[in-house]
Amino acid sequence: MARDQGLDLVEVSPNATPPVCRLLDYGRFRYSQTKREREARKTQKTNVVREVRFRPRIAEHDRASKVRRIQELLGDGNKVKVSVLFRGREISHPELGVTLLRGVAEQLKDEAKLEAPPAMEGRRLNIVLVPGAAPAPKAAKAVVAEERPVGQ
Repeated sequence: MARDQGLDLVEVSPNATPPVCRLLDYGRFRYSQTKREREARKTQKTNVVREVRFRPRIAEHDRASKVRRIQELLGDGNKVKVSVLFRGREISHPELGVTLLRGVAEQLKDEAKLEAPPAMEGRRLNIVLVPGAAPAPKAAKAVVAEERPVGQ
């Protein structure tokens, strides 16, 4: 029948009992399948982990600019890995890195949640921050409540 109509016999669902076959143009079938897969990939959310590195003896202004950068990355919806890189004899004072990371996490407590506590990986001390819930919707509800007429 397929040859008579100029079509192909395509097994659509091989795992079904009995297997399902259809008469259709195989090229068009493949095209529609790839198009569906592309659409599914578009809607898929990829988790991107960005990294910001600090040094234990970082200056206050440099620290503030890196914290602003972390806020931008969190605002875009990315996870941020904050690292303190120790070089040479700095590794003998890991408490400096822990206080630095705790200070950064404390500064960003409104925008981010701490996913992983400070942990050493070789000569690096890391924490992972994830975007937190934004308090903006609460303010929007308050504005809507004020706009209602008094009689209602």
